[in-house]
Amino acid sequence: MPTPRETILAALHARLSALPATALRGEVLPERVPAEGLLILRDGEPGEPEVTLSPLRYHYQHRAEIEAVVQGAARDAAFDTLTASIGAALAADRTLGGLCDWVEAEAPRPVDLAVESAASLKVAVIPVVLHYSTADPLG
Repeated sequence: MPTPRETILAALHARLSALPATALRGEVLPERVPAEGLLILRDGEPGEPEVTLSPLRYHYQHRAEIEAVVQGAARDAAFDTLTASIGAALAADRTLGGLCDWVEAEAPRPVDLAVESAASLKVAVIPVVLHYSTADPLG
């Protein structure tokens, strides 16, 4: 049985997979970026939990990351559309179907990257904070 952490990350990936952009999890940047854009979910860091006793619970603010990548002549507009769609997908269900207490994305910091013999890439890492609690830090 998967841990709550893995279940939440899988649900976040499924939410991103419903978007028009290609959504990967933990993969390297492919050679070609799809026209609709590319999203790569990185598992990130659960951080140090707050602990409550009786019953024992570990409360995490897990920081996952979404790498958003677009390419082409209209990359600014495509990037804006892509990031807005991520925000809308997360806002539609802030608990990922009741799996976590709250999901919230932070603002991206986009960077333009030159690619030899191809159109430039517009890339940003979008931190996503997942608030959840577990009875065991390993389970």
